[in-house]
Amino acid sequence: MKEHEDDVFQGIDQRLRDSLTDALFDAILLLKDREECYRFFQDIATVAEIKSLAQRLEVAKLLEKNVTYTTIAQATGASTATISRVKRCLFFGADGYQMVLKRLAEQEEGEK
Repeated sequence: MKEHEDDVFQGIDQRLRDSLTDALFDAILLLKDREECYRFFQDIATVAEIKSLAQRLEVAKLLEKNVTYTTIAQATGASTATISRVKRCLFFGADGYQMVLKRLAEQEEGEK
């Protein structure tokens, strides 16, 4: 791996990195729109797994807005353990949530 690539992947849990995971992410990057995402994810994951991922993203959005655990739990149905885990990742993780939330906010601003 090139030196600059190491810098890009700094903070990523190296246990995730292998050829199978690379192939999965490469496949996801080929999806062109929401409809394709629905079709692919419906085939590759259970409804519960997809809903869980969606819930975590919503929890991250609410945590970023400083919403209380109680309100987040009521709004999303997430357990306090899930909320805590998302919070830990949001503030001390690989910055994946931060990156996506920033892009979502920019996209929302561009649509106004």
